Amino acid sequence: MEFPDLGKHCSEKTCKQLDFLPLKCDACKQDFCKDHFTCATHTCPFAFKKDVRVPVCPLCNVPVPVKKGELADVVVSEHMDRDCVGCAAPREKVFAHRCSRAGCRRKEMLQLLCVQCQRNFCIQHRHPLDHSCSSSGSSASRAGCSATTAESKALGTVNTPSSGWLTQLLRWKVKR
Repeated sequence: MEFPDLGKHCSEKTCKQLDFLPLKCDACKQDFCKDHFTCATHTCPFAFKKDVRVPVCPLCNVPVPVKKGELADVVVSEHMDRDCVGCAAPREKVFAHRCSRAGCRRKEMLQLLCVQCQRNFCIQHRHPLDHSCSSSGSSASRAGCSATTAESKALGTVNTPSSGWLTQLLRWKVKR
């Protein structure tokens, strides 16, 4: 007991441990040991001063004030129902680009324009050969396609599920 003044006792009623490096609570300004220095472990009466988080509305990005004792989720949902400016504006459609091929009802997020006819198509019909493109430059590509189809008929792979025109063309070039 050379240094009786060194260290402080924990302010927790059940602990009172002598600690040589005590930690001070930011809210209540009392000294605690390493086990009780957080507001939750010593049930700090001033913990609400430390917790000053303000919820933000996810739609309009406006901070929503919450009074003591109220649940933040409830206050934000009431704000969204009554005061929110973000809900008033109509939301734009995500899948707005409809396929131009007859009979296809698919819509895409991105606009996929055909290089030849400049019409919008879905992913399945985006290639000129998949949507029977009717532009002047398509005759050469159709001739190439018929040659590829003739070659694929010789291979016997026309009606297989993986018999896309590009796949057939690549197989034909690899076999040469």
